[in-house]
Amino acid sequence: MDMTVLAYVVYLLISVCLTVWVARTLSSNGRVFLADVLHGNDALADAVNRLLVVGFYLVNLGFVALYLKSGDTIDDARQVFEALSVKLGVVLLVLGVMHLGNVYALNRIRRRGLLEREQFPPIEPDDHTRIAPAGV
Repeated sequence: MDMTVLAYVVYLLISVCLTVWVARTLSSNGRVFLADVLHGNDALADAVNRLLVVGFYLVNLGFVALYLKSGDTIDDARQVFEALSVKLGVVLLVLGVMHLGNVYALNRIRRRGLLEREQFPPIEPDDHTRIAPAGV
């Protein structure tokens, strides 16, 4: 078997497995965070969670596919490992950046929601509170 083809197969297997693992981890653990961001609306949190996972898959698997081609010829096992380390390292960095981007965006939405909740007084105002006249 050609060593370049072997490197491609191993790269695809590991990259797809990593992408699926990260997406599942983010989906299962991010649901609670989304429910908090969306004020306990579980149905909306589930829908947003599924949409984020689909987007995550599309972006990352698209990147994996685009990054598949290698301009170098691979002749021996050492070069297979070198090519894989570079390619998988870049894929891991992209996965990490995507994760941090999602967390940053959701945290901003969450903070905005917390600020909106603080705009309202904790109790309803009433007509019975009197203001003392000046100088009394």
